[in-house]
Amino acid sequence: MTKRLDGKIALITGGASVPGLGSATAQRLAEEGAKVCVTDIDLDGAEAVAKAIRDAGGTAMALKQDVAEEADWDSVLDRIAQEWGSLDILVNNAGIAVLRPIENLTSADWNKQLTVNLDSVFFGTRRAVEIMRKAGKGGSIVNLSSVAGLVGVPACSAYAAAKAGVRMFGKTIAIECARDNIRVNSIHPGMIDTNMQNVARSDNAEFFDQVVDSIPMGRMGDPVDIANAVLFLSCDEGRYVTGTELVVDGGMTAQ
Repeated sequence: MTKRLDGKIALITGGASVPGLGSATAQRLAEEGAKVCVTDIDLDGAEAVAKAIRDAGGTAMALKQDVAEEADWDSVLDRIAQEWGSLDILVNNAGIAVLRPIENLTSADWNKQLTVNLDSVFFGTRRAVEIMRKAGKGGSIVNLSSVAGLVGVPACSAYAAAKAGVRMFGKTIAIECARDNIRVNSIHPGMIDTNMQNVARSDNAEFFDQVVDSIPMGRMGDPVDIANAVLFLSCDEGRYVTGTELVVDGGMTAQ
């Protein structure tokens, strides 16, 4: 039976953490037939995710990557080209969150979140567009933003600034690339039960609990909820969707 991503080559950044959005996305895209490259600064973790995909019958490899370093993007994409050819899907997932009210936020906190969460999306998107245009087959770029890129969330100022930047950056590139059939969209997760959320919970429990209590559905989401959204935007079912945002948040931003 034909799968939705048969013959497609996908790169998912920040894919080592389990449970995490990147690892769940890598597994979901592989289930639908994509060859998946999982990258992370944690190579052992990325390799564990890739091995799980291979053990399940999929095709995957793991590479070490610091998404904030342009040279790492070059080496990763060169390796993908050597192993599999071109690139059809880029999922800019890697990110960090430091939840602190403004009076406790340092310049280092601010700069690191802008670099990892926003600069990396620029680096990856620029290279992916170049590769996809050269191949002439179109492609899909999915950038992980956040509900914090849409509405105000306490203690998220630096994170929100970066994620709002991801949203508007993607809209602009979508317009630039529409005639090339390269689609660019953002996904805006709400509170998803991941290792990253556990770090945020321990870093600032008071603000974290306030946000969770505000979810209309009364619970956090599961990483596969985001993975399914990425799948839709990556396959032909989403072929006429570009320059928009898909909010997956249990109703948080409907209030």
